[in-house]
Amino acid sequence: MKFRALINIMPRPELLDPQGKATTLGLHNMGYSNLDNLRIGKRISMEVEAKDRAEAEGKVDEACQKLLANLIMESYDFELAEMN
Repeated sequence: MKFRALINIMPRPELLDPQGKATTLGLHNMGYSNLDNLRIGKRISMEVEAKDRAEAEGKVDEACQKLLANLIMESYDFELAEMN
């Protein structure tokens, strides 16, 4: 079976996000003062071949923990959908 994983990786809430802070200030300078607390992360899409959903979830989770996310500074979550 083939699955599509959509992975969201974000800076941990307790850590400063300099890129998000700089972008927030830029938006304020452009007149968007009603936008605040912007945080910038990554979104990754990938296909996974597995015998079932549980195996696919395990593979995606392992990839996130070992390579895709820096677990000291980032958290992640993902959605998994079966492909036709």
